[in-house]
Amino acid sequence: MSDSLWYVYIVRASDETLYTGITTDLKRRLAEHQSGKAGAKYFRGRTALEMVFTESSATRSTASKREAEIKKLTRAQKVSLIKSGN
Repeated sequence: MSDSLWYVYIVRASDETLYTGITTDLKRRLAEHQSGKAGAKYFRGRTALEMVFTESSATRSTASKREAEIKKLTRAQKVSLIKSGN
């Protein structure tokens, strides 16, 4: 079992869409999305601008479940989540 925390994050893209994912290293993951090399295919044709929300989880499993919950939210609900604080 790993001691590292998992994070659920939301990234704002250049077309104002919101991308949700999980990682153990927020800075590295944002850099990967911005470079277009190891980032998600989602960022082909758009640029990852900034991480606008992060939430920590103790395990990959809980992070994945939370990621799935967030992905089911409407854009308005995601914006509300972001505004409610990190």
